[in-house]
Amino acid sequence: MKKVVLAFDSFKGCITAQEACEACAQGVREAWQDAVVVQIPLSDGGEGLVKCVRQMLPTMSVAIEVHGPLMDRAKVEYAISADGKTAYMEMAAASGLTLVPQERRDPMKTTTYGVGEMIADAVKRGCQTIVMGIGGSATCDGGRGMVEALRDCRCLDMKCQMIVACDVNNPLFGKNGAAYVFAPQKGATPKQVALLDEQLRAFAKETEQAGRATPELAFSPGAGAAGGLGYALLAYLNAELHSGIDIMLDIADFDAAIKDADLVITGEGKSDEQTLMGKVPHGVLKRCKKANVPVWLLSGMIDDATGRLSESFDVVRSINEGDNRPLSVLMQPDVAKHNIKRKVRELL
Repeated sequence: MKKVVLAFDSFKGCITAQEACEACAQGVREAWQDAVVVQIPLSDGGEGLVKCVRQMLPTMSVAIEVHGPLMDRAKVEYAISADGKTAYMEMAAASGLTLVPQERRDPMKTTTYGVGEMIADAVKRGCQTIVMGIGGSATCDGGRGMVEALRDCRCLDMKCQMIVACDVNNPLFGKNGAAYVFAPQKGATPKQVALLDEQLRAFAKETEQAGRATPELAFSPGAGAAGGLGYALLAYLNAELHSGIDIMLDIADFDAAIKDADLVITGEGKSDEQTLMGKVPHGVLKRCKKANVPVWLLSGMIDDATGRLSESFDVVRSINEGDNRPLSVLMQPDVAKHNIKRKVRELL
């Protein structure tokens, strides 16, 4: 009896990770009727982290009101483990770019204050560990807002372990820092980018003078993540920054799941050179290589111009091979699910 583990990311704008796994499972069972199929829907630890955790673990949902990125009121949700000890949250729930209308996007004004309120709420509920995804931010305040909120809530020197899902290596400031690399995507003009970079330098200086950090900390990989929130998490909360997909795979107990597997199938909306830079299929690939388990990559679109994907995975295929309908049709959820099922059945 064969065992197949399905570990998909979402196909963005099309189907969820759960839907991709379910469609693939149908294809596997149609080809290998007696196969043991294990579904592990995944996220790379950015937006979608909480939803993914809730599918993997028994959790309780917490809904609270905080200040949003423009200091208006925002409702946020996060999850707490069944034993009440671990909180799972996303900074984007409180300070995400999607919370700011296009015409009001301005990282000179947006703040991480609500992120601090969310952390403080979890601490007050007795959580000893907080796992946070920090993708999708609207901010470039270096985490100053978060620090102010924690001070206001008297939680700045809390005893709580912070584990942060972070997949960028940028420093806090400078030409590769938070302002120059990410602020233009959040609505900053070139003049504002230079001002924001100065503000980040000033915040680092204040933090060092307060004895919270050494000058080297601003150049730690990930300090510039989420508009510099990575820096404040490191300096003020002694956070550990890890690859998002590795955090998710550990939560899913992935290594145990693939121990006796005959095959692992992974995939995402589009796979290209970027896939091998910490995306879900890459995290899955690394674990499978260690365990000596074959791994297939089945994605909506494949761009393997360099050949690196084919060198890395045992099978690399687009689910849409042979389907010449326009992209607008291929992106329809029912079509994508059908094509995943069909391609898996064909390959097996």
